[in-house]
Amino acid sequence: MSWISATTRRLATAAAFAVAIISAVGVPGSGASGSASAETLKPTPDEVVDLTRRAVAIVETQGVEAARELFNTEGEFKFGEIYVNLLDFKGAWLIYPPRPASVGLNVINLKDADGKSLIQDIIRTARDNGEGWVEYRWINPVTNRVEPKLTYVKRVAGKDIAASIGIYK
Repeated sequence: MSWISATTRRLATAAAFAVAIISAVGVPGSGASGSASAETLKPTPDEVVDLTRRAVAIVETQGVEAARELFNTEGEFKFGEIYVNLLDFKGAWLIYPPRPASVGLNVINLKDADGKSLIQDIIRTARDNGEGWVEYRWINPVTNRVEPKLTYVKRVAGKDIAASIGIYK
C-alpha cells in the first residue's frame, strides 16, 4: 500500500476488499478458488518508515490520547497486519491496537521466538539512535508460523516514548 495520495489509499482499500471477497468465495467460472492473498498490498520498508514518522508527528502535535483514538481505528494507521505501537521507555504499552486492554502493561522483558529481548531492543534503538530498524522473529497471525519481522522504531521528540510499526519479511 502506498501513502502517496488519497486516491492511492482509496484504490488500495478497494483492492484489499476485492482480495478479501475473492479469498473468501473465489470467482465463479474463473478457476479462482479463494487462494488470493493480501500479500500484494503489503507495505514496503520505505512506506513503513514514512508511516511511522507520520505517526510520531501526530503524537508530537496532538498528544497520546488523540493518537490512541486514531491508531486504534481501522484506516490509514491500522489495516491488515499494520498498526502503530507506542511504548514508554520503561516498557509499558501506551498504544497497542491488537489488544487495547493491554495499555499500561509492562512488557520490558518480552522476548521473541529466539529469546531476543525485543522490547529492550526497540527502546534502545529509539533512545540511542532516535530511529531505526529492529529485526526479530514473531508469530505471524496470518500464517500462524514464526517468521522474521522488521519493525521500524522512532522516538517521539522530547519524550521517553517510542513509536513502531512492523512488517513480516
